[in-house]
Amino acid sequence: MHNGAIMPSEVRHLVDRDQAYPLVRLTGVLDENTAGPIRSVLLDVLADQPEAVVVDVAELHVTHPGAVAAFRGVLDETRDWPGAHLALTGAADAATWRPSGWPVWPDPAGAFGALGDPEPGHRISLHLEPLPGAARQSREVITEACGRWDQPELTGNACIVATEMVNNVVAHARTPMTVLLALDGDTMSVAVRDGSAVVPRFTGPVAPTSYGGRGLLLIDSVSSRWGHLALADGKVVWARLEPELPAASPASRRRDDAGMTDPRRG
Repeated sequence: MHNGAIMPSEVRHLVDRDQAYPLVRLTGVLDENTAGPIRSVLLDVLADQPEAVVVDVAELHVTHPGAVAAFRGVLDETRDWPGAHLALTGAADAATWRPSGWPVWPDPAGAFGALGDPEPGHRISLHLEPLPGAARQSREVITEACGRWDQPELTGNACIVATEMVNNVVAHARTPMTVLLALDGDTMSVAVRDGSAVVPRFTGPVAPTSYGGRGLLLIDSVSSRWGHLALADGKVVWARLEPELPAASPASRRRDDAGMTDPRRG
């Protein structure tokens, strides 16, 4: 458990990680000034790819009903990755929170009971420095995980995705990174979190005579969905992989406009 920073309007957050899933306690006022910082707090917790997050709003007073839209935004932004189950607890007036789209429970115990226990061993985090050999380390972990998860057919594509993402951080972002792997049914996700605020942009196929710039084109070709999640201290670039990818246009595979405007930047 650790204390969070003081936000505008004296809103505070406390993240309790000594539970089956992270429990975020919010205290203070939810208004047009605090909605943005609260969103950043929740995205930061979700960027660790938990299976679920429970948010206790018993001591969060809503003075501007429209600010509840920030919670809806978090739900929409993370629907594809990490796709975590989200739950609110302690709402004095459930109707106020209905626009958030989050299920509301009277107390944390009820939310945790409904969520059940997390799947053991289905989430992996690998912390790497931006050094040569980082991509090789990620491939070794992916190969072992795919074997343990009985998903050998995903190994090749997952290694391609991780190699491109990790090498981009090593070459351009140059910040410490976290490689995140998860299995959800027979779908696997590969994501890399780094400390660069540069948001990737996809510009489509690269000319045969072009030097570089094919990283996200490769990711696009082997993934069913991919995109990015912008964070206060960087970003996460993610991709979802399926055993048999049905034929689809690149536009239908992408979650958003993620890609790289300048492949030389990370």
